[in-house]
Amino acid sequence: MGLTGRIVDLSLPLKSGSVSPPSQSKRTEVSTLRRGPGHWQATTVWMSVHTASHIDSPLHCLADAVPIGEVALEKTIGEAVIVDLTHIDADAKVAAQDLGGCKGRVREGDIVLLWTGWSDRKFGDPDYFAASPYLTDEAALYLAEMKPKAVGFDFFQEYAAKTNDFTPEDFTVHRVFMTRGITIMEGLTNLGSLPRERVMFFGAPLKMMESEAAPARFFALVED
Repeated sequence: MGLTGRIVDLSLPLKSGSVSPPSQSKRTEVSTLRRGPGHWQATTVWMSVHTASHIDSPLHCLADAVPIGEVALEKTIGEAVIVDLTHIDADAKVAAQDLGGCKGRVREGDIVLLWTGWSDRKFGDPDYFAASPYLTDEAALYLAEMKPKAVGFDFFQEYAAKTNDFTPEDFTVHRVFMTRGITIMEGLTNLGSLPRERVMFFGAPLKMMESEAAPARFFALVED
């Protein structure tokens, strides 16, 4: 059975030197082993699982929660609504009133994709983390009240995470969603290529059984 529609990749590139958030500040290291004659190659990667496109499990902020390998794919695949936030400036907050366009569009069990265009412009730049827009607690609660099953971001949404000087309790946006069973997907890009109406969205994290997050491939199926 073939796919109907066009696949739109929404994932950030991951390569040597890709940097994790300030909480770890780890650079991705890639080493490759080759043998001959002919061609044979095997690669080893050392990285934070919070680098580039990834999905968090609640274990990231909630003790005794499940690792990412136990998060069902049903939580990260489904109908998605794109919310246009491209008017938001660098280092500016996304407030509840900025999400007014969600009202009536988001149904219970939807995936919500917040589109600022930040990752398109700044991923790989030193300002990507430090100057990113961020979500307020009030905006997170506003979204959570609509009962989506997941929320995806193309910006660094947690203000407290901009530096490594924080306590776990400062991750308030994560906690708003995670305590309500809402999955967080970070490091989306290319959301401007999607239609403003609903799309079928796919987020597939690696099935890592001891980790609170995992790298993921994000994409959408769009009808032409």
